[in-house]
Amino acid sequence: MINPKDYLEFGQKFHGHKCPAMPMGLRVGAAAMNALGVERAKDGQLVAMIELGDDHCATCFADGIQVITGCTFGKGNIKKLNYGKWGLTLIDRQSGRAIRVVPKAEAMMISKKSEFMQNYRRKGIPASQVPNSVVEPLIDLVMNAPEEQLLSIGEIFTQELPAKKESFESFVCDICGEMTVEGYGRILGDKKVCQPCYDKHRL
Repeated sequence: MINPKDYLEFGQKFHGHKCPAMPMGLRVGAAAMNALGVERAKDGQLVAMIELGDDHCATCFADGIQVITGCTFGKGNIKKLNYGKWGLTLIDRQSGRAIRVVPKAEAMMISKKSEFMQNYRRKGIPASQVPNSVVEPLIDLVMNAPEEQLLSIGEIFTQELPAKKESFESFVCDICGEMTVEGYGRILGDKKVCQPCYDKHRL
């Protein structure tokens, strides 16, 4: 069983500040992994589909997911769906088994109504500048709340994924001289170029 408390200290160092959203990502990710009976992904064994969008509160949730599941943007096994929600669908690539876990609205509402959100974050104060006395009770609440009070855990279902392809081929752009992955190359006249150079020089 994955214990999210084992990842809290590292998660906060990785994330850069204390807040309730990153720990919520730890709880959601751990619940999904435990339901599927899987370990943290060392390579691309798991795929995380997160429902966050851009420019809204609590996107720190994604860092909790990355820390605990091992699904990272560097490995390419985490995808953002841009729904503006905090759901996670975690997929075991080998078996095709998947599960969706989402924080309950009432649990999220506690954070939304808290002093942390109302008196600090909504007023534009960075999370790193919020006093520990304000944020730590929220973190404790997220980390210690019973799972049934905090999360909605769906049924396991099957989710097929295309086979993962990894390219090792690359070329040097004829204009900027920078290394570029082969599949992202463009032809500009008699030159083979990267996308930014193509966009800049094609007119």
